[in-house]
Amino acid sequence: MCVMSYSIWDNHWFNMASDWLESIVSINCGDTLGVYQGRVSAVDQLNQTISLTQPFHNGVKCLVPEVTFRAGDIANLKILEIPGDNQRQTNNQPSEHTNTSCVPTSHQNGTGKTRPEASSAQNIPRRTDGRANDPTGTSPQSCTKSYVDRQTEGLNQPKNFRRRHNSSPPKCFGQSLGKYQETDGAGSSSSRYPNQATPKKNGPKNGQLKARDDECFGEELDDVPGTDFDFEGNLALFDKAAVFEQIDTHEKRGAGGGGGARSRGTPSERTPNYRHDENILESDPIVYRRIVVPHPGGMEYCTDSGLVVPSISYSLHKKLLSVAEKHGLTVEKRLEMSGVCASQMALTLLGGPNRLNPKNIHQRPTVALLCGPHIKGAQGISCGRHLANHDVDVILFLPNFVKMLEPVTNELNLFCRTEGKQVSNVKDLPDCPVDLVIHCLDCHENAFLRDQPWYKAAVEWANQNRAPVLSIDPPVTDQELGIHAKWSLQLGLPLSLGEQAGRVYLSDIGIPQKVFKEVGITYHSPFGCKFVIPLHSMQG
Repeated sequence: MCVMSYSIWDNHWFNMASDWLESIVSINCGDTLGVYQGRVSAVDQLNQTISLTQPFHNGVKCLVPEVTFRAGDIANLKILEIPGDNQRQTNNQPSEHTNTSCVPTSHQNGTGKTRPEASSAQNIPRRTDGRANDPTGTSPQSCTKSYVDRQTEGLNQPKNFRRRHNSSPPKCFGQSLGKYQETDGAGSSSSRYPNQATPKKNGPKNGQLKARDDECFGEELDDVPGTDFDFEGNLALFDKAAVFEQIDTHEKRGAGGGGGARSRGTPSERTPNYRHDENILESDPIVYRRIVVPHPGGMEYCTDSGLVVPSISYSLHKKLLSVAEKHGLTVEKRLEMSGVCASQMALTLLGGPNRLNPKNIHQRPTVALLCGPHIKGAQGISCGRHLANHDVDVILFLPNFVKMLEPVTNELNLFCRTEGKQVSNVKDLPDCPVDLVIHCLDCHENAFLRDQPWYKAAVEWANQNRAPVLSIDPPVTDQELGIHAKWSLQLGLPLSLGEQAGRVYLSDIGIPQKVFKEVGITYHSPFGCKFVIPLHSMQG
């Protein structure tokens, strides 16, 4: 069967309309209305109209059962299938080796003139009984169902059935019917009425992106102002004082009228601005004098945080250590604690992590310990042992005595197990300057030691070496000390020292609070998170 094509101005089709009823046709209405397919139900020769039943618009089933077209809307009409034309199809059926297309080059209208065809067509198989003659199904008659019949079968699908988008049109057509349009669950499409124009949908690149580009870049350059904005001139128009005066007036009116508006207030009435390290919660007033002693030593110190630390006399200091020893704080424990605190302070004075690190082994610091045969000397030996354990070169000076105290002997035995060096003669001390000198020669009770030759020789060496001196638990004396210390480390509570003691530091040796209370001292620890803190004189 050949597909016949007619153009809009060909009235011969309307003259022979009765011959084409119940035929399946394809009507091309141009780019605006698109292509319609359906079965011809009626032709009005007078009004030049044609009606289709079971219509399809661009491959999608229409909602209306019948669509009517005017001759002026039709650009091209093709007959796809003619009912009862089996004999014609049999006589004109091509062979397997011939071209199946039958394209008429001209058509004769009612006037007897011939004119060229508007478009080409392709041979389309129709519903016939050719299946029985061709069991292999390879002949064109194998397409046994028409396009409208197959679309009618689709009506039995569920309501929420959706056809796959961009699916191919049926192969039983000689002309592409365009892309299928996706329908909703009810089967609705963009064509709801027969003569309604279907707008052409542009993709996001041709539509939305173009509109966005026009909105962003569509302005003319002539509309752009040629002069820059005058920020200074515009700022000069703002009267800051007048605006703040207006705000104050409004707030005062609101406060007077009971509106509850918050007043700016004077600087003393405003809410203070707190730093990140300040406490915003209200607390009790700070008490800076939290240590009270029964017999002050005559001087008062204060810590970095402002806490007052009074000095005590040597008799009260001796009583405090005696009570602590009675409660279990033995001499050995006190020596160990004082040695740890003194070594920690010495390591800080030597440079701390900047000096003591694996990359600086070739410049290990050197410390000279000058100790006497008493408890103060034992404290120095304990400090030297901890320094030697931290990779510090320690040289211990301790004169030879026939009899020494047991604590001194014990600390000396521990020190000998380290890599530290012990000398008993001043001549064995280094001639070059050392990094630090720790002074533990003096004693609170035995002042006669200063008359010994070894003491005078050690003092003379320390003054000539010109190294900074750290004095541990120096005694209170009215005489000028032979060695001028740069720093002095006190234990527990400070004594009243003079200017020759240098800067005073206080170390915590672990005396319990109830021990202070037992000797009549009201005590609250001033150390905070540290074991060694600096003290500042409050006199002058």
